[in-house]
Amino acid sequence: MPSSSRSPHAETFPGGTPAASQIFTTVLSQGPLTRLELARRAGLSAAAVTKAVRPLIESGYLVEDADAGARPALGRPANLVRVDGGRALFIGLKLTGDEIIGVLTDLCCRILLARRLPLADRDPKAVLASTAEIVGELLTEADGYGVRVVGLGIAASGDVDRVEGVVRYSPFLEWNDVPLAELASSVTGLPVTVDNDVRALTVAEQWFGAGVGLADFAVVTVGAGIGCGLVVHGRVVAGAHGVAGEIGHVTVDPNGPLCHCGNRGCVEAIAADPAIVARIREATGVEVADSAEAVDLARRGDAGAREAYARAGEAIGRGIATVANLLGPELVLISGEGLAAYDLFAEQIRDAFAAAAFGSAAQCDVQTRPLPFEEWARGAAATAIQSFITAPN
Repeated sequence: MPSSSRSPHAETFPGGTPAASQIFTTVLSQGPLTRLELARRAGLSAAAVTKAVRPLIESGYLVEDADAGARPALGRPANLVRVDGGRALFIGLKLTGDEIIGVLTDLCCRILLARRLPLADRDPKAVLASTAEIVGELLTEADGYGVRVVGLGIAASGDVDRVEGVVRYSPFLEWNDVPLAELASSVTGLPVTVDNDVRALTVAEQWFGAGVGLADFAVVTVGAGIGCGLVVHGRVVAGAHGVAGEIGHVTVDPNGPLCHCGNRGCVEAIAADPAIVARIREATGVEVADSAEAVDLARRGDAGAREAYARAGEAIGRGIATVANLLGPELVLISGEGLAAYDLFAEQIRDAFAAAAFGSAAQCDVQTRPLPFEEWARGAAATAIQSFITAPN
């Protein structure tokens, strides 16, 4: 096995076929599994599983634990197959308007190290310089593991074209049409996957988190913006134009405040942190500086502040109901930094969802899942793992 983490582009996944990628992904997200369980869950024949598993074991990506499986009624124990998480390393970056959050993960997307680097400038050149700095720091740390870093994932807010690796529009970074994958690869020497940050978080939840084994679920994020990642029939969907799941721009009040997208009464124009702060300033005359001060004012019982959060909760509940009505997911996870104020609008979210969800869509399980930005960076690493596994040889 190569020893240096600084030898980019030298490692390719030995799968070679869609079936092998599918089998490996199944073991990665649901393993360890016996070959029989693997065939059943992947919907493949035992022969196809055996053929695909062999090169993955020979190359060290899968490990067979002899005598570790459950013993059938007759015959020898069924050996378990699992992923060797230490076989390869990945880096994930979450870009915000103020900082870069970076993580080093293993092949099972377990965070080994985390770093943060402030952004003094949002210009693409400055962000690329900071990207090179934090990646270089993580690569140096990775040398101690004696395993190659084989991919870099970057997650950014807004309209992101994963296929082309281009950030079409990011309101928080103030970017338009930045070919981030190409630029980041040139300064880091690593294969780069770029995706929308909420979709990246959704990939991590699908493969390694609360969505494992679910065919249909959604991740809704609240905070500086309102985002939504969708898993439909077992696949994270981006839509024909890369903006599927934009519930932040679903209109819930046609006479509501103007949104930065140009429409009125979008969920984001009512329920994103900046919108709540603006509403509180307008209603109370108090110059709250940020969402932390807004939360504090509401918790101290200020009527105008509490009304702003109640209104936000109603908008979020309606947005989630729209997702449930259209797609019928088994589960909706609510996450994001805005959960710090969840106690202020939880009741309104539940009531609005119940009122707007149609029929059996109301049976959708709605849960909260607080996730720090390191978990969003882990989502970026998950997209790099995904790209590595599915890339054609």
